[in-house]
Amino acid sequence: MTGKVWVNGRLLDPEQATVSVFDHGMLVGDGVFETVKATGGEPFALTRHLRRLTRSATGLGLPAPDEDALAQGVLEVLAASPRWPLARVRITYTSGVGPLGSDRGDQGPTAVVAVGEQRPFPPTGKVVVVPWARNEHGALAGLKTTSYAENALALAHAKQRGGGEAIFGNLAGNLCEGTGTNVFLVLDGRLVTPTLESGCLAGVTRALTLEWCGGEERDVPLSDLYRAEEAFLTSTTRDIQPIAFVDDTALPAAPGPITAKAMEQFAARSAELMDP
Repeated sequence: MTGKVWVNGRLLDPEQATVSVFDHGMLVGDGVFETVKATGGEPFALTRHLRRLTRSATGLGLPAPDEDALAQGVLEVLAASPRWPLARVRITYTSGVGPLGSDRGDQGPTAVVAVGEQRPFPPTGKVVVVPWARNEHGALAGLKTTSYAENALALAHAKQRGGGEAIFGNLAGNLCEGTGTNVFLVLDGRLVTPTLESGCLAGVTRALTLEWCGGEERDVPLSDLYRAEEAFLTSTTRDIQPIAFVDDTALPAAPGPITAKAMEQFAARSAELMDP
């Protein structure tokens, strides 16, 4: 189910919400986006998501979005849509209408806010390591862009093998990230997660997990994922999801004690602070 859609400042019904077929977000993936969780009609960590949207946009060479206007758009969309227990708000910001090639146009950016119901994820997950590596030195490393075909391919690969998320290593052979998640491991009793220099996205839930639950950022060989004592995924729509299987390797516990404590702390803190 979907609710109202906000397009460049106008609140529209889904069937009326359109953008040009010449928009570069569609033609060449020249745009950025954010996904924001909403519970009971209220967005979570909206300020952090809008700041990251701006970082991604400027990193892509786009003009900085109007964060206040987008925040108002999010609130308008949520107020005009069904109040689902859990919803996914999608903010998309592109370079706008342009020519059929890679050159950008001069008509200004396109901004869209849409919302739909979000089904809860399973209590534990299986991840599949894919045979393609993230380029931690690439121009898009660390940016949340609409160029998501690689992620779509990887997630389809994982689902064909019974997984719910695909995991990438990077060119250095270290653990990087999932298609829409960050990864935390418990190794020798210590909670660790890859550094941002690994090429992973600076996830909002990742940052909050580090702030609220502790953990160490360091390079992690991809092979360590298989020997982890515990592991979990973090993302906006998952919060913290324990990993039960890596490919066909069962991890010792899902959730283990460190993961369970992190889940408890994250749930408590996020219930207290809707815009941490």
